Amino acid sequence: MRTSSRRDFLKASGTVAAAALAGAHRLKAAPAHMPIGLQLYSVRNQLPKDFDGTLRQLHSLGYRVVEAAGYYNKPAKEFRSAMEQAGLRCISTHLTLALLRTKLDENLDYAHALGLEYIVCSSAGGVHRDPNAKGERLSLDDWRYVAEEFNHVGEKIKAAGIIFGVHNHTPEFAVENGTLVYDELLRLTDPKLVYFEMDCGWVQASGHDPVEYLRKSPERFPLMHVKDMEGTGRDEKSVVLGHGHLDYRPILAAATGLKQYFIEQEEFAGDPMTELREDAEYMRKVNA
Repeated sequence: MRTSSRRDFLKASGTVAAAALAGAHRLKAAPAHMPIGLQLYSVRNQLPKDFDGTLRQLHSLGYRVVEAAGYYNKPAKEFRSAMEQAGLRCISTHLTLALLRTKLDENLDYAHALGLEYIVCSSAGGVHRDPNAKGERLSLDDWRYVAEEFNHVGEKIKAAGIIFGVHNHTPEFAVENGTLVYDELLRLTDPKLVYFEMDCGWVQASGHDPVEYLRKSPERFPLMHVKDMEGTGRDEKSVVLGHGHLDYRPILAAATGLKQYFIEQEEFAGDPMTELREDAEYMRKVNA
């Protein structure tokens, strides 16, 4: 999902090309067996107008699993029934850290009723070490506090039989006092309690290489957002897969710990369903 913070886009380094050669033999083993997934933020404008019809359309485009981004005021049984009627499985959801800290029990109840396998923190924005602090921007001490909170939340979610993950935008790649925040989050979180959902589009938009992180610790990244981007800086935007800067072949080759990916397209130049069909076709070609 989009944030207002942006860094200048840097093209992927030569390590991407190297990884394509080194990991080519593993490509089919990574995503080929997975159903095509979609983060439902992609259809946030369609779902409130026709929830059931939109889900059926997604199934017709080839999507089989989804990740929630809000429940549209539906009880869990109703939400799950709509998914099943459409031939979809909702296996993951996005919740802010603020919600995970204040309403975890009720969200765990909902997750169990829905049959979720993953709960992912969509954003840590606004969570400061000092409860009186305000604003979205976090200091390095704030991020270290956030890492502690991830561990606490992850422990409770694991005890409930669900896997906890952390999703990135661009603020996680800020450099605070000479320290890259994302590296600090990986260092300070317990790998048995906290996993990561790499949003590859925002990783590269932040000037970093998804392949580098995936090759270092693939087991930390069971989930992935597959997103393409074009433009630089403030002109950067989400586009149809294959129309932007990212090549997912080397990325998926390096993602040897991947359990499920979710396509996410945040903006559309044309008809959203037509473009989501193109996204699904791109992944079929990558998997071929």
